[in-house]
Amino acid sequence: MITVSDVSKGFGGRMLFENVDVSFAPGHNYGLTGPNGCGKSTFMKLLIGVEPADSGHVSLPERTAWLRQDHAAFDEHTAIDTVIMGNRRLYDAEKEKAVLYKKDEDEGGLSDEEYDKLGELEMIVAEEDGYTAEADAAQLLAGLGIEEEDQSRSMAELQGGLKLRVLLAQALFGKPDALLLDEPTNHLDLDSIRWLEDFLIDYTGVLVVISHDRRFLNAVCDQIADIDYQTIITYPGNYDDMVRQKAQIRGRQEKDKVSKEKKIAQLQEFIAKFGAGTRASQTRSRSKQIEKLRPDEVKRSNIRRPFIRFEVDEPSGRDVLEVSELSFGYPDGTPNILTNFHTHVSRGDKVAILGKNGIGKTTLLKLLLADRTAGDFPRKDVLEASSGEVRWGHNVNIGWYKQEQREDIGEGSTVFEWLFDHRPQVGQEQVRAILGRMLFSGEDGKKPTGTLSGGECARLMMSKLILMGYNTLLLDEPTNHLDLESISALGEAIEAYDGTIFYVTHDRDLASKATRIWAFDEPGHLIDYGGGIDEYLDWYDKNKKEAS
Repeated sequence: MITVSDVSKGFGGRMLFENVDVSFAPGHNYGLTGPNGCGKSTFMKLLIGVEPADSGHVSLPERTAWLRQDHAAFDEHTAIDTVIMGNRRLYDAEKEKAVLYKKDEDEGGLSDEEYDKLGELEMIVAEEDGYTAEADAAQLLAGLGIEEEDQSRSMAELQGGLKLRVLLAQALFGKPDALLLDEPTNHLDLDSIRWLEDFLIDYTGVLVVISHDRRFLNAVCDQIADIDYQTIITYPGNYDDMVRQKAQIRGRQEKDKVSKEKKIAQLQEFIAKFGAGTRASQTRSRSKQIEKLRPDEVKRSNIRRPFIRFEVDEPSGRDVLEVSELSFGYPDGTPNILTNFHTHVSRGDKVAILGKNGIGKTTLLKLLLADRTAGDFPRKDVLEASSGEVRWGHNVNIGWYKQEQREDIGEGSTVFEWLFDHRPQVGQEQVRAILGRMLFSGEDGKKPTGTLSGGECARLMMSKLILMGYNTLLLDEPTNHLDLESISALGEAIEAYDGTIFYVTHDRDLASKATRIWAFDEPGHLIDYGGGIDEYLDWYDKNKKEAS
């Protein structure tokens, strides 16, 4: 059981939580949700103990594991050892046991006390399943996509994305009683996310997880702890269940408030009419009724959802893209990113691009833009193919959304000025309307661009895509920095878009909006599947089983 008692926490002059009482029971998987900036990660740090509460108390099981963020802390250890360190009792016993065995070998014996200690250590190792620890750790790493040759490498040799996977395996190792995970699906491909879902569904302790992957929360969680109104409210069911319940509760509150206000108005009308006459006792009675009826103020929720719609000014021709025998490889001798890829894309196609991190998804987008080095596509941001050809069709007008927007947005301007300068002919009111839809209302338009958060940069760049009326969009990891509400709005925008779209994503809910899948199943090999994500996954699983 995780128990949070009367906890309050402020940050940057703003109260995040006030007198929060909530508990998380064993046998349940809790999704911790709320918009960007509401305090999800801060609350997780309060649970772990790395961030002190202003007041109150947190109680955790002794065997609590969490997804660590200190990526360099284990650089001197192998990936396997780093995972086993998730069970500190086992790891320390193994190390102390190794020291005693070496002393016994070097000195020809141990003292009676040391032999007794060795026996105690062997009991600890047995209790903690130490004799299968390496095999168990290797199984976790394999499930999360760490190849066997990387498992024995030092953490310092691994790239950042692989390090995060090892640290996730560390948190999962050793059967902890409580498991705290902040964005565990970051840097995971679809196969690893599906493996993690199965693992967490079978987990028997208490899980608290933060994720911006709606489908992941729906699959894994049977309770949602939602941060809103400066407190945490727990709802039974998955994320979609919570959204429905929250809307119903809010609707009842607002309906009750309207009903009370209507009754108060009737009573006030009676008092105004008869207050000075012979019905003084009746007016006093109605005054007391008014005091009892005064509706509680319906607190303003901190959930805000943008309205995203990508409009098309002028449609492209029917044939949008033709790719012939496209290949690309770096000169360092590593396997080709792409080999002899050919395809045809028609107007209105929605193409989701899937694959592991580092396998070449962003490279593919840059190859597609190789002949578009004017305007929004400077030469430094695109790549020339090793061989093959890319041909865009008639009247194709491309908008590109890169993984990180801060460099392109730059500094020295305000939100409004930056967006207005891209298309001043539409007028100030149109620009302000778009910004308002994207949650930059009122004074937010005056924010300096150099002070924007990652989520604000993402919403501003999407505002530009809305403003410019492109008929073709290339989106590279558009869910980065977005909260669940914004990701849901983006999914609706992709579905409603009349143009052609190519987008890189690991989010299956967003991928489900695609009519077509391009998937890297291995380096250099890109599958072009003419259907949606669920059909593709069924097809892929079936072919993988037949191949094995």
